[in-house]
Amino acid sequence: MREVHHRTQLPLGVSRYYAGLAASEDPGSDPIAAQYVPQPAEREIRAYEDPDPIGDERYAVAPRLVHHYYDRALLLVNDRCAVYCRHCFRRHFTANGAGRITPAELEQVCDYLGRTPQVREVLLSGGDPLMLADAELFAVVDRLRKVADYLIRLCTRMPVVLPQRVTEAFAAALGARLPAWVVVHVNHPHEITDSFATAIGRLLGAGVAVANQTVLLRGVNNRAAVLEALFTGLLRLGVRPYYLFQGDLASGTAHFRTTIAEGLELMRTLRSRLSNLALPTYAVDLPGGGGKVAIESALLRTEPDAYVLRGPDGNEYRYPQENASSS
Repeated sequence: MREVHHRTQLPLGVSRYYAGLAASEDPGSDPIAAQYVPQPAEREIRAYEDPDPIGDERYAVAPRLVHHYYDRALLLVNDRCAVYCRHCFRRHFTANGAGRITPAELEQVCDYLGRTPQVREVLLSGGDPLMLADAELFAVVDRLRKVADYLIRLCTRMPVVLPQRVTEAFAAALGARLPAWVVVHVNHPHEITDSFATAIGRLLGAGVAVANQTVLLRGVNNRAAVLEALFTGLLRLGVRPYYLFQGDLASGTAHFRTTIAEGLELMRTLRSRLSNLALPTYAVDLPGGGGKVAIESALLRTEPDAYVLRGPDGNEYRYPQENASSS
């Protein structure tokens, strides 16, 4: 189902498969429903929140192309998703009507990349790139590969929210275009289903490496036992737990965010229980486009109103101290 919800700028959209994973449609009691059911708290916008909290627009260099990090570029190929996550950090782009990348836009992207030889990796995101048909998606990949033999990273929730999308044919086509990674977004053990395992198995069987990025979400996974089950479950399927992200300062998402202090305590507990293979890096995208850092090494000090972290550029960045979570 898909409709524009009157209480939020982000549409309400959920696949039947993903809605079927929820035991209840109450976002206050079910960790799946919490990720797709709009809540009144989304209307509460804090002064330091932003619909583009990681600075995509600041680092845009061509239509849909973001070049923030030296050897990587991000290409937003589509603005649609099978499920619109309520904690989405790309609210300035997701479901904004931009639609699919056009041939003219892709040519402008390739022109920039051709003039920027330090780029070795291109991330395809959106929206969800797997909302495109196979032929359409691989046409983008093949055009990029005419510029250079880029490592392609597909950032997608499809194995989680609509695993049937990952067909044998899709996996084989991607496997024929290595080097390629798929980075999925699994936030709770309930998302690790037989259907998810089948989708992951198809990718791995085709030689495609798979990693996971989890967002630390209050009321969804901010307990050590939940994260332990999540990361060990992923590892058993051959998925690398890559990042555990502190919540971005996206507009209307404060109700999802934990404090950094809570995240650090969770990591201390997980480190005592898990092998390094199962332990992701606890990271944050610094406000205002400051870049991604590992919190445990970047944290300089804690002040009454903010955590102060060292950015990749050597500057200090402030991430606000918010109320500690109660669940």
